[in-house]
Amino acid sequence: MKKYLAEMIGTMVLVLMGCGAAVSLGCTPAGVGVPGVVGTALAFGLAVVAMAYAIGGISGCHINPAITLGVWLSGRMSGKDAIMYMIFQVIGAIIGAAILFAITPGGLGENACQEGISTGVGFIAELVFTCVFVLVVLGTTDAKKGAGNFAGLAIGLSLVLVHLVCIRYTGTSVNPARSIGPAIFAGGAALSQLWIFIVAPLCGGALAAGLWKMIGSDCEK
Repeated sequence: MKKYLAEMIGTMVLVLMGCGAAVSLGCTPAGVGVPGVVGTALAFGLAVVAMAYAIGGISGCHINPAITLGVWLSGRMSGKDAIMYMIFQVIGAIIGAAILFAITPGGLGENACQEGISTGVGFIAELVFTCVFVLVVLGTTDAKKGAGNFAGLAIGLSLVLVHLVCIRYTGTSVNPARSIGPAIFAGGAALSQLWIFIVAPLCGGALAAGLWKMIGSDCEK
């Protein structure tokens, strides 16, 4: 239960800090300026780094169902743990969004396809960038080939990079839980398009697991 609670707390912090920064810096579908984009990207990345070193030793700090799916498909965790991780990640995201809803006058940093971006383009963006992000996670946390104690830093920085590119298209999710929490309270496009931010990241996580098996396996002798 400790690792499940750790995932809940970690995801809550990710939503609270990342989405909170998006709101504070005005990084919303109505206006996405350079300072808002950079600040929001850094907030999400720093939240991941902070949580990686805070709860990484307890749960591995997935705080993202797409990562959990990739880890499970890579054979690094049981199906039971994967399901429980996802459930508690969503609960944590809802708690984080609820806190923002209580203290924020408007906007929750919710995800939606930005102006001029079709749902098809949004889906592709989320799939591709989630794949890249989860591939970094699987590679840096690999027991033999990984980055060791620097994994948390590498993962956080990769999330910053993903946000810098993807915010223009979808506000950047690459994390179903991160999208579910704010969408529940924001409604509107965030809720009607929520399927994109659930299905696409999960597909991206699964694709990353397949790619890692291809390039990171120890089959060569």
